[in-house]
Amino acid sequence: MRRSAPVVLVAAALLALLGSYVWYTQRVVAELSREARVTAQVFSRVYQAASRPDRAGPAPADADVLLDVLGALQDLGVPIIVTDSAGRPTAASNLPFEHDGVGDPRVAAYVATLDRDNAPVGDSTFQLVHFGETPLVRGLQVIPLLQVALVVTLIIAGAAALRVRSRAERERVWAGMAREAAHQLGTPLSSLHGWVELLNEAPSAETVQTAVPHIAGDVERLERVAHRFERIGRPAKRDAIDVADVVDQVAAYYRARLPSLANAITIRVNRPETALPVPGDRVLLEWAIESLVKNAVDALAAGGGQIELTVAPAAGSGAMIRIADNGPGIPKDLRKRIFAAGFSTKERGWGIGLPLARRIVTESHGGRLALAPSEKGAVFELILPG
Repeated sequence: MRRSAPVVLVAAALLALLGSYVWYTQRVVAELSREARVTAQVFSRVYQAASRPDRAGPAPADADVLLDVLGALQDLGVPIIVTDSAGRPTAASNLPFEHDGVGDPRVAAYVATLDRDNAPVGDSTFQLVHFGETPLVRGLQVIPLLQVALVVTLIIAGAAALRVRSRAERERVWAGMAREAAHQLGTPLSSLHGWVELLNEAPSAETVQTAVPHIAGDVERLERVAHRFERIGRPAKRDAIDVADVVDQVAAYYRARLPSLANAITIRVNRPETALPVPGDRVLLEWAIESLVKNAVDALAAGGGQIELTVAPAAGSGAMIRIADNGPGIPKDLRKRIFAAGFSTKERGWGIGLPLARRIVTESHGGRLALAPSEKGAVFELILPG
């Protein structure tokens, strides 16, 4: 719902803009129609003055003026047909078709069309002026509606595209979660399988004594993984947890599994001597830190290097966790995309680790996770409120 809210607001604003546009154009249409009626009335009066047989005709100069006014009125583009008391056309101007004079049957037939647009003006005992709308008015009546229909169609198409994209993104996320689950379960299961083989090949008391602590650790790891996925979709706990202790636990887990010969990777932890408690969900927070450390391990896999985890009090209250590596770093053109679900710089990556970590930090703990500027490698800063 929160993701779709901006789209809804933009659509509502756009529809409001279109509504105001249609309202304004219709006002313009009404004003132009009123002007057309005034034009027709003026035309009627001038025409009567120029052609009424029961009055003394105007002086020659006045007749020229009246003819000039008639010509100016015709140039306004308002379609006009003048009929006598019997309803026969006596003059026509600006009709939307070519005709052979006022005796053309199409002219008489077009009178009804004009009367549907506007009521005629004039004196029915002498003559009536029938007038319609100019091409501009007709365009203003139709074109805004077509534009609105087009924009609404585009909005619907855009909403459908966003829905398809959202569905595809969810599918990528679920696929990534499945792969993440398989990856996290795979390590302790492989270890358990190795210990089982060793116990089958050399079932001595010494072997059992060596294997049992490791087997117990792998079982504990499996339980933690199960708890992690069980926490998805549930409200985060708000227990008091020692951030430094969580970081130590993640570092210890990876130290036992990092290469120490070819392409060696080392992990160093800098932490305060005293506990640094913050309210949070230990299972989820451990998952987020582990995802960040795993990214650093993957970045150093080709050439080795060092990962430094720093825990310190945050400004005001809370805690800051800094995960830094001296690997190749993240290209500048990709830094804005690394937290997008489904985006990965790895050839076979699913792009789930960093989005998951940010969601845990921001939504479950009200904190902040960002990629910090660095001269070498990648540095992530995780801020948790107190």
